[in-house]
Amino acid sequence: MPPPTANNNRKIGINDLRADKGGDPDRYRRLLLPDDDDLINQVLTHDNQRRSILTSLESLRSQSSNLQKNVIAPKKKAGEEVPSDVLEQLKEWKAEMATLSNQLKCVERERDDTLTKINDIIEANSSGSTISTDADTSVNTNATESTSSSNTLEQETSTEHQQQQLPLLSAEQIKTIPPERILNINVGVLGHVDTGKTSLVKTLSSVLSTAALDKSKQSRARGITLDLGFSAFLLPLPEQLRGEQQTISNSNNASSDNNESESNSGDKKKKKKKSGSNNSRGVGGSRSNSSNSNLDQKYDLLQVTLVDCPGHASLIRTIIGGAQIIDMVLLVVDATKGMQTQTAECLVIAEMTTRNLIVVLNKIDMFPENEREERVQLAEKRIRMALRGTKIFEDAKMVGISACVGGEKVAAVGDGGGLIGGGTGSVTTTNAHGEVAGTNNIHGLLDVLQSQMRAPNRDARPSPERFHFAVDHCFPIKGQGTVLTGTCLSGSARPNDMVEFPTLATQKKIKGLQMFRRKANIIQQGDRAGICVSNFDAKLMERGTIASPGTIKLIHGAIAVVRKVRFFKGQLNSGGKFHVSVGHQTVMATVTFWGAREIARQVEREQESQQQQMASNGNAPILGKSSLGGTADLAGLPRLKFDWNQDFLHQDNYLESIPVSDDVLTSQVETSKDGDSQPPLHWARLEFLTPVYCPMDSLVIGSRLDTEVNANACRLAFSGRLVERYDERQDNGRLKSYTKKEKVGRCCRLGDPYRRSDDNKLVRYEIFGTDLFKKETNMSQFVGLLIETDSGDVGSIQSSFGSSGKFRVHFPAGTGLKEGDSLYLRFKRYANDPRKAIHQDGTLPQARIGSRVDPPVKKKKKKNGSNNADEQSSTKNGAVGEIEKLKGDILENGKSPMAIVSGLFTMADDISKHKGRKVVAVTTEEEGSIHGSFGKMGKVKVSFENGVSAEVGSRVKMLAA
Repeated sequence: MPPPTANNNRKIGINDLRADKGGDPDRYRRLLLPDDDDLINQVLTHDNQRRSILTSLESLRSQSSNLQKNVIAPKKKAGEEVPSDVLEQLKEWKAEMATLSNQLKCVERERDDTLTKINDIIEANSSGSTISTDADTSVNTNATESTSSSNTLEQETSTEHQQQQLPLLSAEQIKTIPPERILNINVGVLGHVDTGKTSLVKTLSSVLSTAALDKSKQSRARGITLDLGFSAFLLPLPEQLRGEQQTISNSNNASSDNNESESNSGDKKKKKKKSGSNNSRGVGGSRSNSSNSNLDQKYDLLQVTLVDCPGHASLIRTIIGGAQIIDMVLLVVDATKGMQTQTAECLVIAEMTTRNLIVVLNKIDMFPENEREERVQLAEKRIRMALRGTKIFEDAKMVGISACVGGEKVAAVGDGGGLIGGGTGSVTTTNAHGEVAGTNNIHGLLDVLQSQMRAPNRDARPSPERFHFAVDHCFPIKGQGTVLTGTCLSGSARPNDMVEFPTLATQKKIKGLQMFRRKANIIQQGDRAGICVSNFDAKLMERGTIASPGTIKLIHGAIAVVRKVRFFKGQLNSGGKFHVSVGHQTVMATVTFWGAREIARQVEREQESQQQQMASNGNAPILGKSSLGGTADLAGLPRLKFDWNQDFLHQDNYLESIPVSDDVLTSQVETSKDGDSQPPLHWARLEFLTPVYCPMDSLVIGSRLDTEVNANACRLAFSGRLVERYDERQDNGRLKSYTKKEKVGRCCRLGDPYRRSDDNKLVRYEIFGTDLFKKETNMSQFVGLLIETDSGDVGSIQSSFGSSGKFRVHFPAGTGLKEGDSLYLRFKRYANDPRKAIHQDGTLPQARIGSRVDPPVKKKKKKNGSNNADEQSSTKNGAVGEIEKLKGDILENGKSPMAIVSGLFTMADDISKHKGRKVVAVTTEEEGSIHGSFGKMGKVKVSFENGVSAEVGSRVKMLAA
């Protein structure tokens, strides 16, 4: 195996020599002369010193930052003097950091000088030195690095040899097919850091974009993928796709964008006519608008665009941006390590963005050959257990491969012919089994990939008025203009069409279109393309969105329907701040949750309406602006309309489940495949701290990216669908969020009794209450409010009663209320109502008439009072009353010492003359004596020396004097 040479421009970096980074120092030692063998040890020693210094430096920086933040800054803010010992400590740390920084520069210089010396020696010896390897460790010659300026490589393979390679197409075959006849499917390559994602992309790719295979200097310096990479390979249209009909939408009401673009119909109608005429000339004719035509009638080839996403935890927002433009996912897992933290997060992202996933178990060459099959099966079993926690990937296909036998750093030492497939005239080698050299089971992966391909949801209508394009890279080309590379999310574009840069408030004309270095006359939804514009500074834009003029507005806030990610362990608190990702943008937003109960009742009605709409539209899906893999439909978020006039019960936080007592149909409670209930849908108000440009109906993902990256926890909090724009200045008062209030009083007096006509029940139509209002309360504002009882009777406040806060209540249907029973004033207040007015939803029942029951006629008192007491005493002998209340502290025997009794005397009786008379409880035969009067209604206090155990309502009898 030849060493690096000037021909492949390969320079050895520090990660090539570090075993913990996948490097192989022993292999490079064999490339050096014996006298130079110690150079590699010197480099590794310098690198260890560098990392040790960096650790100490970061520790001092952290301590210094904490000291300034927690001690010095609060002291200065409070106007207090900072202690001298604190300032001295900070000064010492700064001096030590300066010393360490100088040491770091010296060590890095020595390390880099030694690396340069090693590269010079290997380059000098490259002309004649070779290293032989066994067939099992043969190096993949397809892992060479390609630059954007080199489009052709030396062709060295024969026709017979090409037949042994992967079933990819040659450059000659591709050149004969127009880009419009190529179906593009975007496949995201996701996984934990260092699982071999980029190695897999290198192995498969035959066409590279300008942002492929970690070309940035930062990526090469750190040895990891830092940004999205795009490359592709082409295949014949798989057999199962040939007869499949592509799902498209041809109805005018299929997209919510039409309503937004109607106001811009002037110039756009002219554009549409022009586009239609171009199409009739045959440019876009191959993309038929008919939803009934088969794929093989519209397309000849399948282009698989690989979206290489970073795997490091700190780059999660880049992963989210890439995942929202994909149709299916290759989840790359290190077979030797299994599920890791970022693997789980990528799995969550895949749930939100696609229903098509393949698990790639990479690095199976790390298993001993005699144990490989058994170890791979064990790894598959463990991954399958983890997939059972998902809703849709439990039966996902798994493939064990080695994208680069021996590791990426080993493959990079090969003589490097190019990329497999011959798409750009590349060179490949195969072993005796027909497998690509340096790989394992890549043919098996391609077979599974082709078998799992499904027709993507695409809107095949040329629609320049709905063009949205997600830009992921921007760079200038001298003499041509500025190129914007990205993915078409919706609509279509042609040369000479005008596009708007919403964030820059400018418009440019499309100068030209390319799809992987091939000129195109039209791009449509799902296409990966480059757009060339003139007179545009590439430095002004790195990522973002361009669109048809006037179709994307700046929004400061939005209302979205959201659902919590099941694996997020934290609380979703209203008023909390989250990182919200929309496309390639990630901004901070304050989020408020509400409406779980109301939205559950709305879902079923909306779903029925959508099913009817789809039925009338030929069962085609309702496509929105972002209708690739990253759609809110796939995230399980229904299309709901927000009603500004609807009342919503206030929620402090996101409800993990809707209480059973709430009026929610059981058919609306969602469950996952394994029977676990899904977190309920909520409405959410997103108030962006930085305004964003994005279309409605887009998928948004909320996360807590400030969580410690090394913590073994999911940072993705919720997913959502943008439904309505929200401006706090204009819309804050429109949200009808309310809180329930309840005040409790009691009945202090009963009105006249009536015998109700329809059921012959004794009721009161009027009662008097207390304890609801204060003495100084203005009762006029409460007149007419509804009062409820424990038995469900409803009445209304008629007026105040007296001047002590009492009130009169009228019950149209009557009530069986007794003195002392509770009265409830239930109402709601809207959070945004400045008047804090009281609102009630109930109504009074229909009146139920009755006839008055007259009380018995009382006998008149005799004028001669000499025998009045004796007569009164004899009259009261054997009188029966009722215990209304039990008073006093409970005695040791658990009984009450005193009872309030009514019915023994009337208001006219002189109770003081009966003080001390014996009274006995009928049910318990406990004896007490009259202690005195209680109020002016004839009630008395009866004391029981040994207590009374009789219940309230029990009868008592007065004994003879």
